[in-house]
Amino acid sequence: MRAPKITTQIFIGMAIGLAVGILFPTFATKFGILGTIFLRLIKMVLAPLVFTTLVVGIAKAGDFKTVGRIGIKTLLYFQCATVMALGTGLILVNLLHPGSHFSPPTVAEPVIAAAAAKGGTLLHLVEQLIPTSIFMAMANNELLQIVFFSVFLGVALAGLGKVGEPAVRALTLASEVTFKVTHYVMYFAPLAAFGALASVLGKYGVGILTGYAYLAGSFISGLVIFIGVILALICLVMRIPYLKLLKEIREPMLLAFSTASSEVAFPSLVSGLRRFGCPEKIIGFVLPLGYSFNLDGSMIYMTFATLFIAQVYGIHMDVTSQITMMLILMVTSKGMAGVPRASLVVIAGTLTSFNIPVEGLALILGIDQILDMGRSATNVVGNAVATAVVCKLEGEEFVPNLAVE
Repeated sequence: MRAPKITTQIFIGMAIGLAVGILFPTFATKFGILGTIFLRLIKMVLAPLVFTTLVVGIAKAGDFKTVGRIGIKTLLYFQCATVMALGTGLILVNLLHPGSHFSPPTVAEPVIAAAAAKGGTLLHLVEQLIPTSIFMAMANNELLQIVFFSVFLGVALAGLGKVGEPAVRALTLASEVTFKVTHYVMYFAPLAAFGALASVLGKYGVGILTGYAYLAGSFISGLVIFIGVILALICLVMRIPYLKLLKEIREPMLLAFSTASSEVAFPSLVSGLRRFGCPEKIIGFVLPLGYSFNLDGSMIYMTFATLFIAQVYGIHMDVTSQITMMLILMVTSKGMAGVPRASLVVIAGTLTSFNIPVEGLALILGIDQILDMGRSATNVVGNAVATAVVCKLEGEEFVPNLAVE
């Protein structure tokens, strides 16, 4: 798969989707099935891709000490990135004050109330982390559980030495086969981009692009600042060629943006990082964890949306309250892996903690799909940078893998 070709096709699909959604809104909603098909195809290969890549990477990395060292560096970076992302959303919403442009809603949203009840508890995190069955975890695409089992299996194979080499070779072959299947699936990406955008515009109308212009513009500007300034500075300090990295991951960025799903971009992101020169043992370890613990776009959204709703209701939050809110979000967001629309769930719980009406979420539900497109693309870039940073911390050199399609 040559990246320029598929990237161009995705752009064309997005452009046609916008046109069809605006000109033929009723007809356009029928194309939503294309995005659904593509999402299911990606989910079909996601579990085996994560499993084989991670097990092989850890088995080749060697002992448990190496794995532990990489894990500590990864989680430390994730925590630093989370603080920067939450802070970005907080500063921006205070500066731009988008809540002053809205009136408080009067109708509650039962879906959000139900979601808030789930919460992000330590028990929930344990249940999301430790599988009762690896087969059930793979069937449900529970990434954290797959990672948990894969780490143990990879370390065990490494501990077997030569005895485990046949199994490692078999899993390496399985990994390559999975990548080839993913290569075929990616041919459907332009159609998925077309269908997803056409369906969104057909369902909500062109008003969703204009009616919330200031809110959307304020949030998107935060994402641009995070990608263009903060992540760029991180790469500059770590001596990572940021523009080259962005070039290699432009395809998963577009996929995440057009489908509003960073999960869809996972296989393509793995390929892009391999082309960039990141070792498979680090890609396989960092990315699956990043999809649960390093969602920078979602972090920006959480502080931004929470304070935006407080502004709508005229509720003043002083600096101490805002810092407390940020600390709560740092903790609760880590326990939300596997929950659909996890950002909304965490925001709902945070609103309740500060006695801010949960009904305020109704204001952003209508435009959430558009905002989700931006934060999904940001999640992809954030995890690509995280992988590159861990590579640097491990002393790895970026040797481009030209054999990756």
